[in-house]
Amino acid sequence: MCSSCMQSSMLHGSETWPVRKENEVALQWTEMITVRWICAVKLKDRVPSKGLRERLGLDDIILVLQQNRLRWYGHVVRKEDNDWVKKCMVYEVESARPRSRPKKTWTEIVQKRLSGT
Repeated sequence: MCSSCMQSSMLHGSETWPVRKENEVALQWTEMITVRWICAVKLKDRVPSKGLRERLGLDDIILVLQQNRLRWYGHVVRKEDNDWVKKCMVYEVESARPRSRPKKTWTEIVQKRLSGT
C-alpha cells in the first residue's frame, strides 16, 4: 500500500525526467522522511533507513526511478520510426552553445545506465 501510494505519487512522470544528483538526493530525503513518519521512528532513534524500507517492503526510490526510465525507454525503442515520441527522443534543438559543460540529455542518462555504470 505504501509503495503504491507514496512512491508512485513522488515519481509520477519520472520516466522522462533528466534527473541530476541533487534531484536524487531530494527524492531520497523526502522518501525517508515519509518512511520514518509512517513507521513512527525519529532520527534520534538511530534506526537505519535500510531496515525501515525492509519493514515496509520498499525498494530504494532511485532504483525504482531507474527501472521506470528503462521501461519507458523500451516502449519508445519499440515504436515505429515515424512516431512523434520516437522523433522527440532524437530531436536536437539548434541554439547557441552555453559556455559551461552541456547538461546530460535523457538519452545519455539511459545509455549510461544500460552500460552498467
